[in-house]
Amino acid sequence: MKTINLTTQRQAVYDIVRDAADHPTAADVMNRLVERGHSFAYGTVYNSLRYLTDKDMIRELKLGETASRYDARTDDHQHIVCEVCGKVDEVTTAIPEEWLARVAEETGYEVEGAHIVVEGVCAECRSKRKK
Repeated sequence: MKTINLTTQRQAVYDIVRDAADHPTAADVMNRLVERGHSFAYGTVYNSLRYLTDKDMIRELKLGETASRYDARTDDHQHIVCEVCGKVDEVTTAIPEEWLARVAEETGYEVEGAHIVVEGVCAECRSKRKK
């Protein structure tokens, strides 16, 4: 079992990610910390995000953007990204085991996990396009 040492700074960073509905970037986390009256160095925030990720308390999402995003939901789920506004939503539909088996057969890899990022246009952006 991983030993967890939550310093005041790590707890504050975790609280921001846990309370977020939008999968914040490190810069978003920093801004929200400031809004809550904290004044941590950028290095402290980045190190805290790395620590929390390493301890499986949060997930780092690399969604094809320049900046990673962070998610406090660590259960098995996927993400969908709006190609217009960049909004990220959760997808709870399971990845078919048959597909993972075919990927393993094709590549010769032993598949240990998968994170699928679906791209599309969210309902809000679609409605703006129609106007």
